Amino acid sequence: MNSDQLAALSKSDRYALWVDIINQAGVETMLELGVYAGEFSEHILRHCPGVKRYYMLDPWKHLDNWNKPLNVNQAEFDKVYAEAMRRTDFAAERRVVLRGRTVEVIEQIPDGSLDLAYIDGDHTLKGISIDMIRTYPKVKPGGIIGGDDYSPTIWHHPERFEPTLVCPFAAYFAESIGTPLVIFEQDQFAMVKPAAFEADFRIIDTTSRYGAPVLKRQIRPPLRDRIMMIQHLGRRIHPANVFRKIRKITAQHS
Repeated sequence: MNSDQLAALSKSDRYALWVDIINQAGVETMLELGVYAGEFSEHILRHCPGVKRYYMLDPWKHLDNWNKPLNVNQAEFDKVYAEAMRRTDFAAERRVVLRGRTVEVIEQIPDGSLDLAYIDGDHTLKGISIDMIRTYPKVKPGGIIGGDDYSPTIWHHPERFEPTLVCPFAAYFAESIGTPLVIFEQDQFAMVKPAAFEADFRIIDTTSRYGAPVLKRQIRPPLRDRIMMIQHLGRRIHPANVFRKIRKITAQHS
């Protein structure tokens, strides 16, 4: 399956989309990274009989350095884990449960063995970087890497949480390996792993809602950082101009 064939399968429902992709691509071995309660796992295992091995990777653990809404307490995570197991017990002979963080358990998957990797784990910049970089060698050439929360805004959650940076990181990752990035409805994305770098990067936006994957229009430096930047620039410009700029910024925030 190539990128244009992927784009032709666009659907408004993400479950139906991935069932189509998996069945039409003939996926037999796949990874779901970020399982939580197992709703997606159950749906795929029920509707994709061709999948013979389904890796379910998730820490199911409270993480002190993960600032996202789903970082619940450990007692709640144990309940969520039990639910994920219950939902997929009917396919116990097809699932492989990897309970741990990506860096701890990903090497239990052989390199070049996955037909598809679906990434829906930690959507911070740190998380998506680790997940995509460590998962990529596990996917065979011609296999598919995709995932969830390719949000057109980094402010996917309230500001007290870390921003969601699947977009633009996934786009930059696709450009780095020389393959098109396909964007679907419901913040889904996918790319085909090339056999070799072909410099074929482009964005295929089936939603027509996404612009260029840049951050500047979404981020305004806080007052302190803007003052520090101006002070740094003051090494090269007249001090009077530095103080004028600082007074102007301060007045705007008073």
